[in-house]
Amino acid sequence: MKRNVGNLERLFRALGGVGLLVCAVMAPLPLAFRLAACGGLGVYMLFTALAGSCLGYALMGRSTCPLEPGR
Repeated sequence: MKRNVGNLERLFRALGGVGLLVCAVMAPLPLAFRLAACGGLGVYMLFTALAGSCLGYALMGRSTCPLEPGR
């Protein structure tokens, strides 16, 4: 999958993913909700931050990456 997430957005996604994973551990909510909602979203956000590509952006044909790959 080609890169479609810019560097600044990757930083914010990584910070948001870490925050969601902390919520999955510490939030006073039922365990199933914490793992499914907070943990699942946190893992996805960290994955997209590390990979530099977002499936949702690819499906919409969007990109926040300022340069095309290979430039």
